[in-house]
Amino acid sequence: MPENNELTRFFGGSPAWVLVRLVILSVVVGVILAALGLDPRNIFNSLERLVRNLFSFGFEAFGSLWRYFLLGAVVVIPLWLILRVFGRR
Repeated sequence: MPENNELTRFFGGSPAWVLVRLVILSVVVGVILAALGLDPRNIFNSLERLVRNLFSFGFEAFGSLWRYFLLGAVVVIPLWLILRVFGRR
């Protein structure tokens, strides 16, 4: 039983419930990113381009980094807020 409590504490809840939440969250983020015209290959290609820009253009790449930050924040911040609100039931 102590092993189960440690696992539950590590996951922040029942492992099955955490898995369900992660699946739902992944689908929501996937829908949002698809609406933005992104797919997994596009994200990895964009990140590769960002790294190349960092080495070849220096400070100009910070503009790309800022856009990635904003894109991620548009997805992450609302999801974080939703999780905090629903987590306080």
